[in-house]
Amino acid sequence: MIVTRLRRIAVCAIALALSVAAHATPAPIWVPAWIASPAPDRLDGTPEAPLQFNDETVRQHMRLGTSATALRFRISNELGAQPLKIGAASARLIGAPAPALPVRFDGRSEVVIPTGGVLVSDPVSIAAPAFSEIALSIWFPEPTRPAVRRTTLRVVQGRSDVPDNTPLSYRQNVVSAVLAQRAHKPRVVVALGDSITEGATATRGTHGDWPALLAERLHRTCPDRVVVLNAGISGNKVLDNGRSHSALARLDRDVLALPGVDQVIVFEGINDIRHSGAPNFLPGRNAGEMIAGYRQILTRLQQHGIAVMGATLTPFGGSERYEPVSAETRRQINRFIRDGRELSAVIDFDAALRAPGNFEAMPAEITRDFLHPNDEGYRRMAASIDLSLFGCKVR
Repeated sequence: MIVTRLRRIAVCAIALALSVAAHATPAPIWVPAWIASPAPDRLDGTPEAPLQFNDETVRQHMRLGTSATALRFRISNELGAQPLKIGAASARLIGAPAPALPVRFDGRSEVVIPTGGVLVSDPVSIAAPAFSEIALSIWFPEPTRPAVRRTTLRVVQGRSDVPDNTPLSYRQNVVSAVLAQRAHKPRVVVALGDSITEGATATRGTHGDWPALLAERLHRTCPDRVVVLNAGISGNKVLDNGRSHSALARLDRDVLALPGVDQVIVFEGINDIRHSGAPNFLPGRNAGEMIAGYRQILTRLQQHGIAVMGATLTPFGGSERYEPVSAETRRQINRFIRDGRELSAVIDFDAALRAPGNFEAMPAEITRDFLHPNDEGYRRMAASIDLSLFGCKVR
């Protein structure tokens, strides 16, 4: 009799636990809505007057690639040379009447991020639609040399509100990601590349880089279902460090550390294969070395369940470091990419940009310097991508 009663109690307890679990609020989903890859200090300014922040408030606008019910901010000192002190920070939705809200870290407004470290803020209760802009203002009370790639900023002296009419400057900052809370996970796509991906020659402030234009196409067709993130850094290489760490060296920090990445578009290598320029004119990397590097990226991403798309290298005939050896290397690399057997998909940027009758160069009307596209070139790149590669089908 006692055993029967105990069994009934146990059954009731299990049923109650299952009922509670079925009605529990699901854990929030956090996905990256905007990123800027860490990059070493560019040593802007002069040795006597280095360009840094010192008792200044810096306001940065970031366009969200997905809607959010709350936000968190990732502050990077991963490549900094000394501890990074934040005196205070606040965020607001551009165009909304609500005032700025404080951004805190474990409840604290003032924090110090150790050299090589990163901090993610507490959730900030800002609801925002996809493609809205968030303004994040940070007061740096001490001399600070930021180490995240250059973006457009507004800077004023002291701890102060930053007026809208403050002139824009193009400088490095410390924000490496904005995370969005969502009820349902979107597909997350990272574009890993160099200056052509970063959008170095797009009209500044227009979101004219090809990842941003691709994101807009996807949003028009499949609203709020795909996030496209720009992990481009000017001058980046696949194999070698230069003004930034190589793609191989930064893969963990700039891609694998992001939550929920589903697909990566690998589009870089042009900086590896060209010669070094004056005065030494050292030859660039050969096709065998490059393909081995691509395969390392493929292997490491695929081990994390991330699908990898390869984009063909675009033509650079007529640019200052064009020569036949690197041109042939580009053709061999593009044959490897177009073969596609080791990739989830192929994006043919070479075909999208090359001039009719001259497969080694872009038409003059779509390029700044016969290496980088202009706004029209970026538009053609984004328009050439099949949206079904991201599960978005045009009806």
